[in-house]
Amino acid sequence: MVRSQSNSSAAGRATFWGWFFILLGCVSFLGFFFAAVVSKLLPLSENPIISAVQQDRYYCFLVPLTLPILIVAVYFHWLSMKLFKHA
Repeated sequence: MVRSQSNSSAAGRATFWGWFFILLGCVSFLGFFFAAVVSKLLPLSENPIISAVQQDRYYCFLVPLTLPILIVAVYFHWLSMKLFKHA
């Protein structure tokens, strides 16, 4: 009986951390989307933080410049799995 409580507790923790990381990813994506796209479409603000985000040009180029590196990383991952499988 103690063993089943331990398994259910471990499953509950795993479920919690799974949802936590999914929500963290969603919040990060929404924050980036606001900084890169939505803030440029809003009228200028007097708030210094929002004004700095609106005038920033770094995040506009972050995703387009990251995509080629992501493609290379995915290719090397695929290649390493093929080499491991046939070694």
